[in-house]
Amino acid sequence: MSYEIVIGLEVHLQLNTKSKVFCGCSTDFGSAPNSQACPVCLGFPGSLPVLNRKALELGAKVAIALNCRIAEKIRFDRKNYFYPDLPKDYQISQFNQPLAQAGALNIICGETEKNIRIRRVHLEEDTGKLFHQKDSSLIDFNRSGIPLLEIVSEPDMNSPEEAYLYLTALKSILEYIDVSDCNMEEGSLRCDANISLRKKGDTALGTKTEIKNMNSFKGVKAALEYEARRQADLLENGGRINQETRLYNAEKGVTEPMRSKEEAHDYRYFPEPDLAPFDFEESFLNAIEKDMPELPEPKKNRFVKDYQLSNYDAAIMASDKGVADYFEKCADLCDNPKTAANWLMGDISAYMKDNNISIKDLSLKPAQLSGMLKMIDSGIITGKVAKTLLIEIIQTGKDPEKLVKEKGLEQISDINLLEAAINQVIAENQKSAEDFRSGKDNAVMFLVGKVMQKTKGRANPNKVNEMLREKLKGVK
Repeated sequence: MSYEIVIGLEVHLQLNTKSKVFCGCSTDFGSAPNSQACPVCLGFPGSLPVLNRKALELGAKVAIALNCRIAEKIRFDRKNYFYPDLPKDYQISQFNQPLAQAGALNIICGETEKNIRIRRVHLEEDTGKLFHQKDSSLIDFNRSGIPLLEIVSEPDMNSPEEAYLYLTALKSILEYIDVSDCNMEEGSLRCDANISLRKKGDTALGTKTEIKNMNSFKGVKAALEYEARRQADLLENGGRINQETRLYNAEKGVTEPMRSKEEAHDYRYFPEPDLAPFDFEESFLNAIEKDMPELPEPKKNRFVKDYQLSNYDAAIMASDKGVADYFEKCADLCDNPKTAANWLMGDISAYMKDNNISIKDLSLKPAQLSGMLKMIDSGIITGKVAKTLLIEIIQTGKDPEKLVKEKGLEQISDINLLEAAINQVIAENQKSAEDFRSGKDNAVMFLVGKVMQKTKGRANPNKVNEMLREKLKGVK
């Protein structure tokens, strides 16, 4: 492609508050339609908004985590536009004096690290939700007034892959600081993407399109990939990019026109007259900073230092707070943090993926995993036995040590039993035995595998390898 892709993302985050941002209505998800609405969030004349302090605290927490400069004074504005699920015909948002600006978030793309600048972080209220039927549309105002935090990046991403990495890194931070459940299926985390193309080497931005209606990070990546190809084809054939908002059709894998793209002046912003400007007390921000947990990046660095993990392994362990907490408990219980990390990234990760569960839903306690790993290290069971044992431990919740004794899965240490199995395998596989004697060293691994089958994985493969070589070479 002779063009450079330029991407900026706008993330809308529903904050974890019990009530809405400007009234006392509940924010519970899944309630009966229009059961969580009042004169304020329905925009009745004479009703007055009151800012939710918890929403402000959570917003400031995000701003601090993203290394933003928090404003000394913030103000709310009216963003005027008409839409059927916006009962006031305006949205209370922030324009000239947002909560925070000039932040940054690092992503790791391959072997390189890239800094993505955060332009602004601001508070606003959500709209209602439309349900379209064949000949009509219904409106549920339960979501109207839900507290949203909009996180706007600079156009610093140059590929759909970088956009995906940015979103996953951002979500990891948001989950660490516990400001939202980040559930995209329930609308707690939504993303709009702005994308444009320009000739490689140019500095001026091209005409952008905004893409909406993406319900997963993979969906964002796929939509951006399609839109980049569409714009490139248009430009190569002498066409012109229209500045517009487009919807992503996941079934067809295409973006489709929705409406012309609005600019700030189209919204006719003006100060919200019912909410006075707010000044931050120093003690307010100090209390939030004091309450901040360890974030993914410093946790990753600590895992490298304290547990001697590689940068890659440490990044995987630290990227998910639940996995990071689980790993640390295992690391404290067993003597081999690297092995615990390998099992978490390997068999346990595969099990969770196959069963569509997260680490918090995994019925395998850190003590159980650590107990199993100790038995491998002490030679009580083999790694192969442990792989089959793992599923049963998860499904039954039984203690690994008791389960090994019940099933008689202890590693075979009796030399006579091992020798009997080896003699039988050699007798049954004379060709492989002769191949080894004639110089084909790899043939012994086939025989090792056969012995492991005979012993149902209970033999020590290293000991079997050693004994086989001695037997085949005629060493007594």
